[in-house]
Amino acid sequence: MNKYLLSSGICLLSAAFTGTAQADESSDVTADILVIGRSDLGMKVATETGSRLGLTPLELPASIATVDGDTIRARGDLTVAEAVSRAPGVTTIGNPGNGNTALSVRGFTGQGSVLQLVDGVRLFPTAGTITFPTDPWNVERIEVLSGPSSVLYGQGALGGAINVVTKKPSDRRELDLEASYGSQNTMHFAAGAGGPLGQVLSYRADASYRRSDGWVDRGRSESLSLGGALRFVPSDRFSLTLRGDYGDNKPMQYFGTPLIDGRLDPRTKRRNYNVRDAQMHYRDDRLTLTAQWAISDAVSFTNTAYRLSSKRRWYNLENYCWIGATGECPSGNGSGTPGLIRRFDNLGIVHDNRQLGDQANLTIRSQLGSGLANDLVLGFDVNAIKLTYSNNFAFADQSDEVDPFRFDPGTFDGKANRIPRYLTRTSEWSVFAEDRLKIGQQLSLIGGFRYEEDRVKRRNFIYDAGGNITGQVNAFPNGARQRKFENFTWRVGAVYQPTSTLSFYGQYSTGVDPLGTLTTFTTNATQFSFTNAKGDQVEVGVKASFLDGKGSATLAAYRIVKKGLVAQRTPTSPIEQIGQQSSKGIEAALAFSLPGGFALDANGTILKARFDDYITGGKDFAGNTPSDVPETAANLWLTWQGLGGLRAQAGLRYVGRRFSDSGNRFRVPSYAVVDAGLSYAFTPDLAVDLRVYNLLDKDYAATTYSDQQWLLGRPRSVDVALRAQI
Repeated sequence: MNKYLLSSGICLLSAAFTGTAQADESSDVTADILVIGRSDLGMKVATETGSRLGLTPLELPASIATVDGDTIRARGDLTVAEAVSRAPGVTTIGNPGNGNTALSVRGFTGQGSVLQLVDGVRLFPTAGTITFPTDPWNVERIEVLSGPSSVLYGQGALGGAINVVTKKPSDRRELDLEASYGSQNTMHFAAGAGGPLGQVLSYRADASYRRSDGWVDRGRSESLSLGGALRFVPSDRFSLTLRGDYGDNKPMQYFGTPLIDGRLDPRTKRRNYNVRDAQMHYRDDRLTLTAQWAISDAVSFTNTAYRLSSKRRWYNLENYCWIGATGECPSGNGSGTPGLIRRFDNLGIVHDNRQLGDQANLTIRSQLGSGLANDLVLGFDVNAIKLTYSNNFAFADQSDEVDPFRFDPGTFDGKANRIPRYLTRTSEWSVFAEDRLKIGQQLSLIGGFRYEEDRVKRRNFIYDAGGNITGQVNAFPNGARQRKFENFTWRVGAVYQPTSTLSFYGQYSTGVDPLGTLTTFTTNATQFSFTNAKGDQVEVGVKASFLDGKGSATLAAYRIVKKGLVAQRTPTSPIEQIGQQSSKGIEAALAFSLPGGFALDANGTILKARFDDYITGGKDFAGNTPSDVPETAANLWLTWQGLGGLRAQAGLRYVGRRFSDSGNRFRVPSYAVVDAGLSYAFTPDLAVDLRVYNLLDKDYAATTYSDQQWLLGRPRSVDVALRAQI
């Protein structure tokens, strides 16, 4: 498999360089509403994520991929996580505990290693959780920067950074409408509008409502997403954009299906083992103000001030295990009556999180002499995060045993026991610089650095016998009032372009990941003395644009090493920061137009992720694959643009086998899911779509919640959508 993918990638790039593929000039699109995104990987379009210098992917010594918003909606992807996992090397590991948004990239997982941004502004997770944004309706595109990104965005980005770019106001009048209905009583109603408001103002407004009964018992979900922006442009050198976004999301209250005797039993795949009155509710709202000023032809300044508020609530009976013939759960989570399902962990949690920040960049472009040009960005980033964390952990002792196939869901015990536990104040400031020296037309040297300080303060609430808050107490050991982290990261790379459509590159970059989540930093006395984990990456690759920009191909090879994992040599020895893990792999992507109105979009990745040195509790995990990391993944999408307003599409998503535990005892099998669609345009502005998800009705674990608790993907489903553009 490894040799096949590598040889295929080389062959595809070879074809790109020699121009053996031919574009079809005769397949004119007759229906504007059926025209979807680019088919060229966006190689010549400036990226907002890979660099602050406004470079295109061909000019960057790094792997950067773009998923176009129109393409996302045409394919019918229902969430941002689902859409971005069609990019090279990205797989979803979302579950209700992380807001259904966590991802795996290049062997590293979760919100602490794969950073998530909106319009270039980072989101700080709480206890590994991010819940915004989830709806792709108002997404212009999603950009993926693979590999360490701490130089650009700070701690928590060793695996990569995902940037959701929202739709912007424009000078062209737009109106988009969609209404759909399908399997599981799934509905979607959405509208978007934009355009000028006089000579100096323009706007954009979007709204999306979704609901579904879900594919398990009591699987109802509902969400509302609103977004709007107003742009003021008094001159061609200055603009001011005010944007607001709001999300109200009640996801499916489903924490997974327990395996029976290590296997998925067909009789349980539609069962929901959560309690009847379970709750999950996320409310996020975000406000940003962005100023862009071209001071001169060579100097420009950008500043973004922002506020994000997230309020999240969980009340669920979350963990389930099948009790084997020995009377024990296979994963070691208790004992009971053989043949029954043990349910435990009635967890009530509330996050009240507010983030304020400001980010500024000054760009200076200069000509140093004959054949020498230099672009420099200097900037700063500041954040303040206030979190109140409430839970019922001291009372979360509800457990029972139920028949796997027939049972009363019951109700949640102890909702009243959910009370505020602690308050944290997290502050971050950083300065950064990025520079490109262009030597002639073919060679560029690019480097950058970032210095960052993060400070966390934590106070625990004190209660009297009546349950009333009487005060707060410092939570850190030895009288410490705060914990400070100092990080310096840097990167340097080179790009060689023998032609304007072909690039060879190499890069060395460094990054840091927090131990856990910064905003919910532990009060453990031992861990209090630890620093962030450090890592570095070496990457080389080649990129090409061909067929007059109608096609592109990329091939990259990398190795990432992360040091400073928390480990314990023996059960009685002290906890130390001595562990190490690494990953190495190759990624390939290809997109281009084919004769006869066909377009192909394909990517694949093969990697080897391992714990190099990791012993905890006396158990040696060296040589094991970290949990939730598939070592193979691929996407294939084929589109046919027919004559007379007809379009057909089909896609394949493949995710290789994974493990749900660090000991690699519990294996999650690989899966391949086929989606398909057919669209017909009655007029250039009105079309109907037929979308089929999981065409072969594959039973598969999209992700896991615990060792033997799988969150199953959507079964075969059919949706019909009516779309209009004006």
